[in-house]
Amino acid sequence: MDEIKSKFSLSTHFCFEIFSEHHNSNSNSSFKHDKYVFYNDNKHTVTLAGVATSSSKLRTMLLEALTSTAPSFPSFRRQCPTTLSCHVSFDVSGLNTRRNPTMKVTACSKVESSSFPLEKKRKVVEHVCLLKAKQVLSDKDEKDMLDYLYTSQYQMRGIVAVSLGRISNDNVENYTHAVFMRFQTKADVTKFYENPFYSKVLKEHVMPYCHDLVNVDYESEVEDDMLRIFRKGEEFNYGVEFVHLFAFDDSALGAPVEDALASLEKLRKEFPSLIVQSTQGSNFNLSSKEYTHAVVTRFRSSEAFEIFLGSTEYRDVWRSKFERIIRKTLPIHFSVDPVGKEVM
Repeated sequence: MDEIKSKFSLSTHFCFEIFSEHHNSNSNSSFKHDKYVFYNDNKHTVTLAGVATSSSKLRTMLLEALTSTAPSFPSFRRQCPTTLSCHVSFDVSGLNTRRNPTMKVTACSKVESSSFPLEKKRKVVEHVCLLKAKQVLSDKDEKDMLDYLYTSQYQMRGIVAVSLGRISNDNVENYTHAVFMRFQTKADVTKFYENPFYSKVLKEHVMPYCHDLVNVDYESEVEDDMLRIFRKGEEFNYGVEFVHLFAFDDSALGAPVEDALASLEKLRKEFPSLIVQSTQGSNFNLSSKEYTHAVVTRFRSSEAFEIFLGSTEYRDVWRSKFERIIRKTLPIHFSVDPVGKEVM
């Protein structure tokens, strides 16, 4: 099959899913099914491989997909119909026609947050724990440690969501594992730290394998929706958890920090095709004040994570709002892969 290279000049970000069925002309039951997923913004070139159809049909189907309204896309399941506006140019010369080809194209775009009505919010409290495992940690001991941490949510009241895993990136502090938990209130977090079961988990199943840890707790807001609060549903079953801890200069605490975090939050809301959910807030853990603030973002995939952090928009916000007021920063990420399903 010939490869078709089509360059898209986009004013917005798009995520394409292309399905093509190539039917055998000698048999009605024989076909090939290919799936391609592409992410793009105005700085990327997309290569469409393995698609064979007429140029007129490709133009028609792409334009139909790109000029659809947002509610037809899986990423836009909220209330307000929002028409996408974009400019697309592509070259589909030299296409080979095939017998009975069928194609479906869907697209997700960067959207302006002002297009959506204000949503009702619910306060939540986020807990982040970073661990430094010993070098001699075996796979069996690692699984045991993470299993007990993950399933602790079934033994204690107040925990509404958990994700954890081995940190994927190198970091200056040499943290190896991360735990994220969501609570309903600050009082629930206090009870969590004092809970005898959690103390036992730390003593018997965590600290024997780790030589240091840091905790950060902050209050934030999420959509007042049960699936979003409890991080349930298909879109929360996988992806990349990005935890970013900050230590801002004392002189910047107040308006400069608030402005920086508000700019970052606004940018994240413009990319629902990349981000499932994100929260941020000021650390209120008095026993661990090394970091002043934290941001936790769930990306839909590792590709979405890389695209967002590599985007011009993110780099501009970081350079203009954060670099001059940060004393220390610790970004880590891990793949979402629940490790425990049964109560230990």
